[in-house]
Amino acid sequence: YQTQGRYTEAEPLNKRSLAIAEKVDGPDHPTVGLALNNLAELYRHRGRYAEATPLYERASVILEAALGSDHAEVASALNNQALNYTSQGRYDDAEPLYQRALESREKAFGPSHSSTGITLNNLADLYQLQARYDEARPLYERAIEIWEAALGPEHPRLGIAVNNLGLLHRAEGRYTEAEPLFKRGLAIDEKAFGPDHPGVATSLNNLSELYGVLGRHRAALDLIRRASAIYRERSVRSAGLRFAGELREQGTAKPIFLRHVQAAFDFLELASDGLAPLISESFEVGQMALATSAGTAIDRMSARFAAGDGVLADRVRAHQDAVQRWRRLDGEVVKAMGRPAAARETTEEARLHDELEVLDRRLKELSDDLAKDFPDYAELAAPRPVSIAEIQGLLGDDEALLAYAVWDKTTFIWVVRKDYAEIHRVEYGGASLARAVTALRRGVRIEEGSIPRFDTERAYDLYRKIFVPAERRLAGARHVFVVPDSALQSLPLGVLVTKQPPEKEGMDFLIDSTDYRQVPWLARKYAMTTLPSVSALRALRKVTKGSAASKPFIGIGDPKLDGETGSGRGIDIAELLATRGVADVELVRELPSLPDSADELMALAKSLGVGDEALTLGSEATETWVKSGALADGRVIAFATHGLLAGELKGLAEPALVLTPPAKGTSHDDGLLTASEVAQLKLDADWVILSACNTAAADGTPGAEGLSGLAKAFFYAGSRALLVSHWPVETSAAVKLTTAMLAERARNPEIGRAEALQRSMLALMADDEKPFYGHPLFWAPFVVVGEGGAPGAGRKK
Repeated sequence: YQTQGRYTEAEPLNKRSLAIAEKVDGPDHPTVGLALNNLAELYRHRGRYAEATPLYERASVILEAALGSDHAEVASALNNQALNYTSQGRYDDAEPLYQRALESREKAFGPSHSSTGITLNNLADLYQLQARYDEARPLYERAIEIWEAALGPEHPRLGIAVNNLGLLHRAEGRYTEAEPLFKRGLAIDEKAFGPDHPGVATSLNNLSELYGVLGRHRAALDLIRRASAIYRERSVRSAGLRFAGELREQGTAKPIFLRHVQAAFDFLELASDGLAPLISESFEVGQMALATSAGTAIDRMSARFAAGDGVLADRVRAHQDAVQRWRRLDGEVVKAMGRPAAARETTEEARLHDELEVLDRRLKELSDDLAKDFPDYAELAAPRPVSIAEIQGLLGDDEALLAYAVWDKTTFIWVVRKDYAEIHRVEYGGASLARAVTALRRGVRIEEGSIPRFDTERAYDLYRKIFVPAERRLAGARHVFVVPDSALQSLPLGVLVTKQPPEKEGMDFLIDSTDYRQVPWLARKYAMTTLPSVSALRALRKVTKGSAASKPFIGIGDPKLDGETGSGRGIDIAELLATRGVADVELVRELPSLPDSADELMALAKSLGVGDEALTLGSEATETWVKSGALADGRVIAFATHGLLAGELKGLAEPALVLTPPAKGTSHDDGLLTASEVAQLKLDADWVILSACNTAAADGTPGAEGLSGLAKAFFYAGSRALLVSHWPVETSAAVKLTTAMLAERARNPEIGRAEALQRSMLALMADDEKPFYGHPLFWAPFVVVGEGGAPGAGRKK
């Protein structure tokens, strides 16, 4: 199954094999090492590199201890571990493992054995990635010679090396030599695996990219359409399943989807007519490259609401909760399997395995019931690309959508208006964008109690590169939906600067913090809403109905804490957690108190015409209360408290909100409402306001995208829109921002959440009592995510 790319079917068999080996032979037997290696290989193919790493490392230790350092199986484990390091860019860690594996294989099998060829090919890959072409070439040629002699001219392993040598020739500009190699590799893969295998997609992509370089754009587009269709179909087939790897595997195909966008763009520049279909094609395939877990959460939330009330909706929620639970349990099992023998807890592992088996059976029952009673569920719950025409039908006259897709050296930008759409390509890619965003975020980080200098020059340069190309199509737009990618997920675009700062001031420009009030911020021009995916707009405006909750507002905050009153609402979670994910409640209790948060919630309640009875504050603001179901009645829900970042933990590693800790911490209530606990809440909220720090951050797992932590969890729980923050929030500024925002919307119910936030920001910038509030540190951290438009915007009457 694994060789055929049927990873979803292979995974449970790999795990069962490992469990049998451990039970029969013991945790340190070579069969266990081999089973660990096989499971790790599966995870590597699915892009789950961090989960694979401890499995490879444990496998190598077991096999080397049992068989000796020169054994062939040890060489295989080292080779695969090096492949995983290479996939993560850890080249210095990979090279010595490849060298050891090559030495062992040559010693065990001889220099002409097919296993020796594997390591030669992989080491050559590493050299090619480092542009060490002269070292890579003879290794590829030797691997091809070995495999042709040992395996024959049509073996799939030969197809790998032939393709790789073609990549080397293409990198060197030797295109005439590269083309026949790519064609041969494609022919081998198609014959060995059939037309729908991931390896075939890779071969198609390689040849397409060569034709693009050669200017053969029609041929390039035809080939890459086939390649991206393979991964698109795989994502559709796996969507909604319980297995944890489908979204990650789709992420590994991002270069193929972006190559498709590139080919469509190249052909678009040559075409004299038929432009609209090509733009729409690029828009849809671009969405496959932008898949996010937060976007998936919105789609699944909307699927629940589409089921209506009653038994069917309860069954949908039960199925989705079971999937969430399965993934968490699966993650615990995988972590346990990667621990060395001395750290294993066999009783606990057996309990996890038993629980997983029970959940497996329950999931099958729920899936079968839904397939019978709700046949549209799978399509609603799985993110699928949305056409430009469908998006245009969901936009108001004064709205626009901007979607970004970031590649290595290129960024694609789609701008969609109700009656127009276009695509732009800018030569400004991932690394450059990351440097710019990192530099701008340094300008909103307080150090030693002083307000930092914000780099308006860089903010203007970034505005010119990533916003100006689309802006000529924004005439008349007041509200702009932004679908960010890569580093843009951690930057509110409102901090970009729309005019060149005065040159005469040079580096001294705006050293005085009060001068920031005069800066032409992009936030002055547009009200902006963040969407985690393009499909989220369809889910929110076409599928999801408005809240039916009975209470206009519920506020939770001002937890009872004993620390000295603080001015910020954030802290690193790492030092608070004890073992097994239960917080040390005494450390939680020592966090700074936040008395201003009570005033903030009272003002929010007043702006919505309700009294203090809508608030749960102080000692009452506990996890137990939040989990009691009381929030299900709130249309607008606000948390005003500390927001905690995920840390490097032995126990729990996910973001959380601080509530009043109990006398003794338990897994049900330890004073920290984590993202996974939020996801278990049942909400029917139009808006959740998180007046806390870093609530737009990732969930703490390696490579996770923005909004994958608390934001994703609240969407999954049942909120249509969120107010979240991108950096630590200064308390008094947060109070002014959130209260003015709700008051503005109460006075002008015809405006949307994004415009209400924009007006609140502008008012804070203009605060005469505290002119330093003009610095983006104070006014810019919050963004609206989800539905930020005016009531009824884009919805068909």
